[in-house]
Amino acid sequence: MNTVEQYDAIIEQCRNTFVKKTKDYGTSWRVYRTISVADQIYIKAKRIRTIQENKIQKIGDDIKSEFAGILNYAIIGLIQLDFKSDEPEELAPSLVAELYDQKAAAAKALMQQKNHDYGEAWRSMSQQSFVDLSLAKILRIKQIIANDGATLVSEGIDANFFDILNYAVFALILIDEGVHTVS
Repeated sequence: MNTVEQYDAIIEQCRNTFVKKTKDYGTSWRVYRTISVADQIYIKAKRIRTIQENKIQKIGDDIKSEFAGILNYAIIGLIQLDFKSDEPEELAPSLVAELYDQKAAAAKALMQQKNHDYGEAWRSMSQQSFVDLSLAKILRIKQIIANDGATLVSEGIDANFFDILNYAVFALILIDEGVHTVS
């Protein structure tokens, strides 16, 4: 498979989980503020890092499912940025799927542009780097929030969520290829 096909397959897997969870829970995630979404991603990335460092885990969710969760929370973060806090919390499943697809398509377009310029350098990166980069992006999001959303020369919150989403896709592609980690 080529990168675009692999990317699409990962997005489809994560989308299927997201849609099923929407049917189970509704859009309860609509109550999350940006900081809460960032913290959810932080928790998942820290858990992956702890498993990587300790080489042991005590609960069932594996690293692959945590990267899928990071991807879906990044999409939640991107969707939430488009809504005002006073807008309805419950969204129709069809709208949620449409919004998911829009954010995933934008992330894919960004990935293709960056892959062109960087020559798919991510294929030589370690799983640990994807976690560390995601954690750094979360810290950037938190700092931007602390600055009331203002940046002087840096990208905004959305760019950081897009990068986190793409790091998760890359990690999932490499896991599917059998490239789990570099010690």
